[in-house]
Amino acid sequence: MNRDTLMLGVSGMRGIVGGSLTPPTVTRYAAAFGHWLAGSIGSRRAPRVVIGRDSRPSGESFDDAATRGLIAAGCQVIRLGVATTPAVAIMIARHEADGGVVITASHNPIEWNGVKLLRADGVAPPPDQIDRIIELFRSDVPQDVPVARQTAAQHDACADKVHVERILERIDVDAVASGKLKVVIDSVHGAGGPSAARLVRALGGDLVHVYAEPTGQFPHPPEPLRDNLTELCAQVKALGAHVGFAQDPDADRVAIVDETGNFLGEEYTLALSCQEVLERHHGPDPPVVVTNLSTSRMVDDIAARSGGRVIRTPVGEANVAAAMRACAAQIGGEGNGGVIWPPVGYVRDSLSGIALMMRMLAHEAEPLSAIVRRLRAYAIVKEKVPVRDKVVHGMEAALRARFREQAIDVQDGVRIDWPQKWVHIRRSNTEPIIRLIAEAADEVEALELLADVRAALGLD
Repeated sequence: MNRDTLMLGVSGMRGIVGGSLTPPTVTRYAAAFGHWLAGSIGSRRAPRVVIGRDSRPSGESFDDAATRGLIAAGCQVIRLGVATTPAVAIMIARHEADGGVVITASHNPIEWNGVKLLRADGVAPPPDQIDRIIELFRSDVPQDVPVARQTAAQHDACADKVHVERILERIDVDAVASGKLKVVIDSVHGAGGPSAARLVRALGGDLVHVYAEPTGQFPHPPEPLRDNLTELCAQVKALGAHVGFAQDPDADRVAIVDETGNFLGEEYTLALSCQEVLERHHGPDPPVVVTNLSTSRMVDDIAARSGGRVIRTPVGEANVAAAMRACAAQIGGEGNGGVIWPPVGYVRDSLSGIALMMRMLAHEAEPLSAIVRRLRAYAIVKEKVPVRDKVVHGMEAALRARFREQAIDVQDGVRIDWPQKWVHIRRSNTEPIIRLIAEAADEVEALELLADVRAALGLD
């Protein structure tokens, strides 16, 4: 990975610590956000911003740097310390703030860090607003406000407590506790360990917690994928637990392991959460689920059983959340394990996913593996290749020429649909790569789809 690569987009800013990402860079980016907020709310008062960070060792210095930039831009800053991304979003509302900043690189390895921005509604700014913030960052136009208008940061260490209480208020705690569930969680020494423990114990769970302390020293690659979670799978089976969960470092994603020690994967997180919410939907209107173009068709099958519909958006939490608000969706999220449950908030939230899964298991008479077997099975295969500008610019034309008979969606890269399979090709928002994702009835067919796409794009 090129140390000079700085990723800027709807997912915020990410880079290599000590390479493209330095404290002065973070200060400038946070100042640009502060000036953008000031312009958004007008001159009647100073913007108020909450800031938290995941547990990476580099996080504290970048938290300090972002705080300096925000204060220099005239913002009132409330510092949360180590906090999950969904908790920061919830604390924006608690403090009636105008925005939030999270120092995190999500699932990226430890040499990465970044800055994620949130608006007053707890959602990442959409592309047009992010573009303006990036323009301010690159222009160096924003100037420090006079020292007389700068104020010292305040501190609030209760983000985890507030987050968990918000979920518990929306869950029948006694009903879940009656299930006497044994739960194993791998928090990868990320920010989500303390709040996950608080939640599971409040729901009456018998918790076995590995890598719980938020030290930021990841014991394995932090993305919650099968190859990274063999220890969790083994522990769930050996301990006779009902379920296992794996969080990512900022706890906005969660993957699931069933009682046999089988890794279900992140795609099942949203699918099962949708099933749990839609089966309890009793409103006058058909339920709505919002997800992105790269998410499994399991969600469509589940929505159809409830007479509901699925709306698909470009990849990116901001895009999904905006569509969810617009259509009053009951649930949504992304197939990377990110559940967005509106009663709690409009940010991907591993704790919401954990609570919904525990509620499902307490209610159902069957184990998780049996519940999963009732879903139509698909095989989803994901590949990535380094960004090649020639490929990106010619992608749509090449794929339209090769797959002219199929339905094509170009909201975000190119998605090609058949009745029982699809493929999606897009440039990543968070890494300098092109992502290729295919889903079909079995892995062989999905791999054949990807081979066809690579050939059409000249990637082989």
